Amino acid sequence: MYVVATAGHVDHGKSTLVERLTGTWPDRLAEEQRRGLTIELGFAWTEIDGRRLAFVDVPGHERFVPNMLAGVGPVRAVVFVVAADEGWMPQSAEHLAALAALGVRHALLVVTKADLADPGPAAEEALSHLAVLGRVDAVSIGRGGDLAPVRRALCTLVDRLPAPDPAADVRLWVDRAFTVRGAGTVVTGTLAGGTLRAGDELELGGERVSVRGLQSLGEAETEVTAVARVAVNLRGVDRDRVRRGDALLTPGAWVHTSEVDVAVRAQGELHRELVLHLGAAAVPVHVRPLGTDAARLRLRVALPLRIGDTGLLRDPGEHRIAAGITVLDVRPPPLGRRGAGRARAAELASGRVPPPPIARASELRAMGFPLAGKRIGEWVVDGDALTRAREKALSRFDEWSSRHPVAAGMPVEALRQVVGLPAAELVPAALDGTGLEITEGIVRRPGAGLPARVLSALGRLDERFRAHPFRAPEADELAELGLGQRELAAAVRAGRLVRIGEGVFLGPDAPARAAEALVTLPQPFTVSEARRALDTTRRAAVPLLELLDARGITVQGADSRRHLR
Repeated sequence: MYVVATAGHVDHGKSTLVERLTGTWPDRLAEEQRRGLTIELGFAWTEIDGRRLAFVDVPGHERFVPNMLAGVGPVRAVVFVVAADEGWMPQSAEHLAALAALGVRHALLVVTKADLADPGPAAEEALSHLAVLGRVDAVSIGRGGDLAPVRRALCTLVDRLPAPDPAADVRLWVDRAFTVRGAGTVVTGTLAGGTLRAGDELELGGERVSVRGLQSLGEAETEVTAVARVAVNLRGVDRDRVRRGDALLTPGAWVHTSEVDVAVRAQGELHRELVLHLGAAAVPVHVRPLGTDAARLRLRVALPLRIGDTGLLRDPGEHRIAAGITVLDVRPPPLGRRGAGRARAAELASGRVPPPPIARASELRAMGFPLAGKRIGEWVVDGDALTRAREKALSRFDEWSSRHPVAAGMPVEALRQVVGLPAAELVPAALDGTGLEITEGIVRRPGAGLPARVLSALGRLDERFRAHPFRAPEADELAELGLGQRELAAAVRAGRLVRIGEGVFLGPDAPARAAEALVTLPQPFTVSEARRALDTTRRAAVPLLELLDARGITVQGADSRRHLR
């Protein structure tokens, strides 16, 4: 299906042209029919040479320009109507300004009422104005005249339109919402991308809603693919919850934002308070210029936007289109510090903003960035960011190691925080090529030994243990050697000491040598007998025997005596 909007001055025959092409008069409201004036959006459809065309007929009167913009916003092709007897008119100019601002580049000029005046001058003047849209073909018709040239030109117009992406995330801007008895709330819009299916779960106003049924061109459908006019019956949604400018969205696929940086194509003075028209939405915004070709917009109501979205800024007080805009950033940085505005203006002057160096793939997609970079799980990491992370990881590890010389290594979480990585799963990539490794949640350098001062202290203990292997040094002796808790823990991890109890340390071979000494005792034996055989104190003998029990070397009986297994 192809969707085409109309544009042009009031009374130039837009609705009549649509009715002649489709057999349907697009004005729906009683007031429209009574006054002979299009006020709201009208819809009609037909088939031409195998092509299904839907028309969005928009008001031509200046009082109803917001309604016109809601209809044109999501549509990429337009039929511009100019009457031969009146030619180019002020409202023609405002409609053209809107189309140019919205980036519409596919248009057909139809000069109507050719039976009342020579269509040549009107066509020539209109084409000179419409040239800003690009290639524009032109045809002329009178009342009751042959529509074959118009139909052929329409086929040429829609054949030039780019193909939509049926797999794109859905964003259906709502242009109508109403209640159908027995069915409930129905919303309509132009599906510009993606596919809708009956039973789909969508997002509306931050809440999940279910698609009860679909219609397109008056027929019930189980699936509708872009581009299409579609009516969506929502299950269990109150009519008062939906209004024009809302959007039905693929859940979790869009960023709702109330502040955006945009490229600006100004068509006059840019006032600070304007209205942003994008899709079918119209939202008041505060405008902060950033240089001559960009601005920051603060939206009164958050919208689901992506980089590359096009819209326009309108000054309702002066009844003029102030500028066309293209979204450059949906999560712009704060501009609090001095000079930040000038720096941001310089960055935006290129017309593009680089993606975040590290972000989830889903976030990049929701913002409108391509998924370029190294994929690590759910993350996309820029190559330069990964290089900086490696350099910082190595530097921070060395700094940490200098402050904790006897630690087993740096905890992964501590390294993640100081490097500024958003997730622990990114740490291994940041360590790649640094010579560091991760073991049981600890970042360490393979083969790293104990500091020289600790080795010296342990050497003195080794001499002591050679003479008295089971006499554990007292706390004050360990302190004199400079062996505090961290040093002792490191020595245990390195296999230079064995901890047999709270504050009680012996040489690493103490358990094996104790077993050899206890063989000489009559079995079973008491703690006192063991203490004498080992030439040690009760402070060391008791935990040493308990260690031997735990290792299965000795067995304690009911009378507290032990024997070797």
